This record gives sequence, structure tokens and C-alpha cells, in this order.
Amino acid sequence: MARLTHLDSKGKARMVDVGGKKATRRTAEARGRVRVGRRVLEMLQKEGLPKGDLFATAQIAGIQAAKRTHELIPLCHPLRITHVEVKVRVRGADAVEITAEVRAEDKTGVEMEALTAAAVACLTVYDMCKAVDKGITIEEICLIKKTGGKSGTYERP
Repeated sequence: MARLTHLDSKGKARMVDVGGKKATRRTAEARGRVRVGRRVLEMLQKEGLPKGDLFATAQIAGIQAAKRTHELIPLCHPLRITHVEVKVRVRGADAVEITAEVRAEDKTGVEMEALTAAAVACLTVYDMCKAVDKGITIEEICLIKKTGGKSGTYERP
């Protein structure tokens, strides 16, 4: 039976000791969606948003977030990240989709870094669009795929 590794035998939070583990290649990809109104999409395709380049700003925010995940999530380890790629694109008639891929050579996985990158990029899209659309929603921030480590490969069905 699986157990929660961030809890000790008494149920108290603890940081997992990865000191004895071997560093290996780890990857993770996460996704998030931001539902926006028609006016936002029109502005993205034509004149742009008042706050500037949504795509570049959200991309940089996601990259920064991945690199600082250990500062934001209390029990995460600082990792030797070797690559972060954040893609921001319009999807369909009402959404901006974020995908974040993170790679590292380390002793623990990069799922949290990919999820944090996607979440912060989504929040950045929200921030940049809120003056135009008050009904924005952030949806389905999820892990798409991860490789490496003891648990091997996971792909979202």
C-alpha cells in the first residue's frame, strides 16, 4: 500500500531524505487552461493587451516559478534543473493553454516544478487579462507525464 512520504510515523510533516539516492534524469510535463472571453481572444489576435505581451510574460513567469518551487512549496527540495520550457497558446474559441516541461539531473522528481510553472503561468494570464474580462477561470492544472525515479514513467490517461 502506498504511503504519504511527507509524513512521519506520528503524522507530522517532514522533508523526505533523498541523501542516499542516486541522481538520475527526471522529466515532467504539466498543463493548465485559462478560460477567457471572446474580447480577450480578439485582443490577443489583433491589437494586444494593455499590459503587454501575454505570451512572453506568462512564459517567463512560468520559468521563474519552476526555478523557485522549493521556495514556494514547503517540503520541496531545491533541484538542479537543466531545462524549463513553457508554451502559451490559444486553444479553441475560449482558452489559453499552458504547457510546462521541466528536466533535471537529481535525486527526486520535477513534477512539482512543472505544476508550479503551469500554475504561475496561468495566474499571469489571469493578471494580464483581468482588466478586460472579469469572468476568467483557471482550470485543470495537472501532470501530463513524468519520467525517471523509482516509480518510473507516468502518463495521464
